[in-house]
Amino acid sequence: MIEPYYHDKKYGQTIYLGDCLTILPQLEPVDLVLTDPPYGIDWPCDNNRWSGGSPKSIAKRKSYKPRQYPKIHGDNKLFNPHFLLNYGKYQIIWGWNHFPNLLPSGACLVWIKRNDDAFGSFLSDAELAWYSNGSGVYCKKDLSNNSIANERVHPTQKPVSLMKWCIEKSNTTGLICDPYMGSGTTLVAAKGLGRKCIGIEIEKSYVDIAVKRLQQDVFQWDGGK
Repeated sequence: MIEPYYHDKKYGQTIYLGDCLTILPQLEPVDLVLTDPPYGIDWPCDNNRWSGGSPKSIAKRKSYKPRQYPKIHGDNKLFNPHFLLNYGKYQIIWGWNHFPNLLPSGACLVWIKRNDDAFGSFLSDAELAWYSNGSGVYCKKDLSNNSIANERVHPTQKPVSLMKWCIEKSNTTGLICDPYMGSGTTLVAAKGLGRKCIGIEIEKSYVDIAVKRLQQDVFQWDGGK
């Protein structure tokens, strides 16, 4: 049996460092798989490429902090989420629009992440997740990532409040697993709801960040993947 990198007996949060393809088959059954996997789009992790990251723009906005994050492991090839259906009674998988033909029909969760005035201005206005239980479309407007632009620790980070919403929307009560946990937002959300959660991540720097987040007061982490 593989040994966890981190385990909190009090709150039931466990982290494994490594490839989820290897680790998942060794784990106990879970109630919900909730994850934001690589989308297969080779996402560039240097935000200097945006106009807001140019030297001229930075000079105007002194609070702006350019970041170069580690590349997202596995994002350079088409991601097939089908194997995740073998784990968990239910699944919520973000990035549905990048692999729509690789999942069966299901409910759609929509994260609206823009102010109304900013719609259509830069990058995506919203993101989609596939939910294995149901067929409806459910939306949450959550702008909390905007307030932590300079504190983000992962290039595709999502708000803790969004992941809490996903957990509550699933109507599950048992163990949660995030096979692509990034810097641990799903685990932080689960801890805040009093839920046990397993996280798996292949990038050690993000694992160490996740451990630090879980060791702090959960209410200090209202944003982040």
